[in-house]
Amino acid sequence: MSDALTLGCPHCGAINRVSQARLHDGPKCGRCKQALFTGEPVELTSANFRALVERSELPVVVDFWAAWCGPCKMMAPIFAEAARELEPRMRFAKLDTEAQQPLAGRFGIRSIPTLIVFRNGQEVARQPGLLQGPQLRQWLSPHLA
Repeated sequence: MSDALTLGCPHCGAINRVSQARLHDGPKCGRCKQALFTGEPVELTSANFRALVERSELPVVVDFWAAWCGPCKMMAPIFAEAARELEPRMRFAKLDTEAQQPLAGRFGIRSIPTLIVFRNGQEVARQPGLLQGPQLRQWLSPHLA
């Protein structure tokens, strides 16, 4: 049985297979040769959602946010810090609910910020509202690869 995970490239959307043992070795995309992990949240759109979330075997936590939302602005640096600390054990992504209304509607986003953890494209956890750093890490800990 293979220990490789399927995950999408945040730059070109290509699907890559990466050994779990090599996740911390700075894997690069087989197509575009760019880093698969940048230590920063990836911006999700309808064009890249399938590759980065639905086809990913690595857990993905998505921050559903909007530019006008005060708590979302407060959450942004906390979420970015978690990405720096916890990648590549989990991918971090942000979805602008104003720019990507059909995707936000698909997941029934009623309040922002809302965090959703996906595993193999399926929602496994949801947390509405602002979380501080320690709360966020505690909430994410059972979902880390």
